[in-house]
Amino acid sequence: MKLIKQHQWFKHTALALCIGVGAVAPVWAEEPAAQQDAENAEQKTLPLEQIRLFTEVFDRIKNAYVEPVDDAKLLEDAIRGMIAGLDPHSTYLEPEAFQDLQVHTRGEFGGLGIEVGMQDGFVRVVAPIDDTPAQRAGIRSGDLIVKLGDQPVQGMTLNEAVSLMRGKVGEPLELTVVREGSDKPLEFTIVRDVIRVTSVKQRLLEEGYGYLRISQFQVNTGKDLLKAIDKLQKDAPLRGLILDLRNNPGGVLQAAVDVSDAFLDDGLIVYTKGRVANAELRYSATSKTKVPETPLVILINGGSASASEIVAGALQDHRRAVIMGTDSFGKGSVQTILPLNKDRAVKLTTARYYTPEGRSIQAQGIVPDIQVEEAEVKTQSDRHIKESDLSGHLANGNGESSTKAEADMESLLERDFQLYEALNLLKALQIVQSTKGGGA
Repeated sequence: MKLIKQHQWFKHTALALCIGVGAVAPVWAEEPAAQQDAENAEQKTLPLEQIRLFTEVFDRIKNAYVEPVDDAKLLEDAIRGMIAGLDPHSTYLEPEAFQDLQVHTRGEFGGLGIEVGMQDGFVRVVAPIDDTPAQRAGIRSGDLIVKLGDQPVQGMTLNEAVSLMRGKVGEPLELTVVREGSDKPLEFTIVRDVIRVTSVKQRLLEEGYGYLRISQFQVNTGKDLLKAIDKLQKDAPLRGLILDLRNNPGGVLQAAVDVSDAFLDDGLIVYTKGRVANAELRYSATSKTKVPETPLVILINGGSASASEIVAGALQDHRRAVIMGTDSFGKGSVQTILPLNKDRAVKLTTARYYTPEGRSIQAQGIVPDIQVEEAEVKTQSDRHIKESDLSGHLANGNGESSTKAEADMESLLERDFQLYEALNLLKALQIVQSTKGGGA
C-alpha cells in the first residue's frame, strides 16, 4: 500500500485532523516481546466462523433479496459499514468523496460554507466558515441540520449530505435546522457561492491591542499569522494580543504547530501516540518567537476543534496564554488518508494527540482558564448627572474627548461579550505589568 508523507494532508470535514502516517505493519514497541508474539499470532488467525457467517449472509441476499443486487455494490457496502462502525471520523472514501476531499484542501469549492460532522443520524454544524453564505444567513455552531431541501438527512451518510450541500454557484438550497433553545425548527434559504477560506485576519481593537482571527488551519496559516502580527505592530509595539479560535474546526497539524511556535521559544508543542510505529510523532518549538513578551488571550468555544485545541492546549500548558471562553469540542484523534487505488481511499483514525503535559483531550476538550459564556449584553444608561452635563462647565483642557472610545467599547460589548472580556483582561494584565516595572 502506498505510504503517505507527513506533509501530505487531506481534509474532508472540519473534524478530520489528518496526520500523514504511512500504512505499515503494526508494531507494539512498548509491550513485552512475548505479549507481542501472542498478539501477532492472534492477529494472523482468521475468524473462520465470522467469515462463514459473512459468506452465508452475502449468499442469502444474492438469492432472496426482492431485487437483483450487484456483487460489487454488496462488497462496497460491507467495506463502508466495517469502517463506519469504528468511530465517527473513520470513513471509506469512494471516488466522488475522495475527489471532494482533495478539492476541499485547496481552500476553494462551491457550496454553503459549513464545516459539518454526524450526530445521532443528523448533520451537526461544527462551525460556519467566516464570510460565507451560511454564516451570513445565521447558521450557528451546534445547529442540527434535519432536512436538505425536501430530503430528510436521517439515514444519509455524511458524504451524501455534503454532496447535496455542494452544487453550482448561484443555486439556492433550503436547510431545516433544529437549534437548542428554539421551540420549532428553523428554515434557511442559502444561495451557494464559491467558498474561499481566508485563514487569518487581523485588526486593532484599540491602540496597542491587536486581534487575530484564524478561521481554519491551512498549509500557509503559520506564515500568514506572522505577516498579520507584523501589520499589527507596524506603527507601535503591541501591549496585548487576542487570538480568536472560536468556531475554528481545525485543519492541518503542521499549521497548528507553526502557530504555537510563533508564541513559544522552547519546549514540546504536541505529540501523538498510536499502535503503528509511524504514528509516534513529536513536535517542538523553535527559538524563533514572534512576540515573546506580549500578553496573549486565546478565545475558544464548542466549535473549536482539532488543530485549534492543539494550539490552545500547548499555550495553556506552557502558561504562555490565558484561555478564555467555553469548553472546546474535544477531538483529540488523528486521521490518516490511506489510498487504496487511483480513486478510492480509507480515512482511518490512527492515533491520539496529547498536549505537552500529557493530556489527551479526546471527548473532553480544553477547559478555559476563565469561563465566559456567549451572551447578549445591553448597556444601561448612567442616570447620574456629571460635570459635563452642567451648564457653563469648564472645558477639559486636554483636547479630544473620550466619548468615541467609550462608544466603541459599548459597541464591542453589545456585539461580542467574550471578546469584550478578553480585551478587558489584556488591559488588566498590562496594568499589572506596568506596576511591577515601577516608575520614575
